[in-house]
Amino acid sequence: MQFQPPLESATLIRRYKRFLADVQTADGELLTIHCPNTGAMTGCAEPGYTVWYSTSTNAKRKYPHTWELAYTPNQNWIVINTQRANQLAQEALGDGKIKALAGYLNCQREVKYGSENSRIDLLLSGHGEQPDCYIEVKSVTLETDGQGYFPDAVTLRGQKHLRELIAMRELGLRAALLFVVGHSGIQSVKPAAHIDPQYAELCILAKQKGVEFYALGIEVSASDLTAGLLLPVDVG
Repeated sequence: MQFQPPLESATLIRRYKRFLADVQTADGELLTIHCPNTGAMTGCAEPGYTVWYSTSTNAKRKYPHTWELAYTPNQNWIVINTQRANQLAQEALGDGKIKALAGYLNCQREVKYGSENSRIDLLLSGHGEQPDCYIEVKSVTLETDGQGYFPDAVTLRGQKHLRELIAMRELGLRAALLFVVGHSGIQSVKPAAHIDPQYAELCILAKQKGVEFYALGIEVSASDLTAGLLLPVDVG
């Protein structure tokens, strides 16, 4: 996935109101850019980080610039735009990089499902006698000493998604939670029991019910994003 047009860089001043960030370009210009990330962004939005942003040609946008990446002083890349996670997940599935989920002919996005009025991120179908596979995608950026955690704040929505996946398994269908790791310093992923214990407990229950867990690494640069290797997942 190449960034077209190429991203531009600036220095982060602050992130605020969840969806906004102020940055300063190399020539001293101050910009307010859109931050497409609703999470706490712990460790991802420190003043002084290098910001890489895209620019939209849509004249109707109030904030034409979108924060895509952060680069930290200790040389880690962080994917800020959580929308990239689904795109990379679909790319990885199309390229057969997740062998356990390979062989399906069709991949649909945002399909309504479940009893709690949800939309599945990716629905795989058309694999002979294999049942359809429901895949929820989660972007992981919270890192401590190489360990990645999800979520970075209590997530009622994430809890709902786990219940929906469990329900799909009980219907005899496949269900998977795919963590897309948007932090180059993360080496493995686990549920953040210290942040959202109920989410972590639901992960354990989901695994017991047969929900599959995967973590996909990303190769990151200022010019492109590429689906990388699978990383270990420790559900507990």
